[in-house]
Amino acid sequence: MKEETLDQHLRTALEAALAKKAEDPVALDVSEVCSFARTLIICHGTSGRQVRTITDAIRDALRQAGKRPHHVEGERGGEWVLMDYLDFVIHIFQEEKRRFFSLERLWGDAPRLDLAGLQGLGGAAAPGARAGS
Repeated sequence: MKEETLDQHLRTALEAALAKKAEDPVALDVSEVCSFARTLIICHGTSGRQVRTITDAIRDALRQAGKRPHHVEGERGGEWVLMDYLDFVIHIFQEEKRRFFSLERLWGDAPRLDLAGLQGLGGAAAPGARAGS
């Protein structure tokens, strides 16, 4: 897949999540530390209903961009949804589950991608983002 296409799909997914008020989005470049994906996106919602709404928004936006998930888990419960798009994986948690599993800490060796400029972040980078990563 072309790099700009992957970048556009990540941007589409993140902007769809932010449009549904996803909180504290993080994108990790895991290409050097794992073999199953190049990027992990992590965000959370405040309830199961919001997690499902964020999931639906991401799926719909990416489908319109011609990208379909390879696999989706956890939709029914709404505590933690995993969307596998092969090149990237999206984790959408309820806040307390995100704190418990702490994927950012687990993948601490992976650089955070700069999310500055995404609609919904007000032009600010996500907390802990590394500029130029």
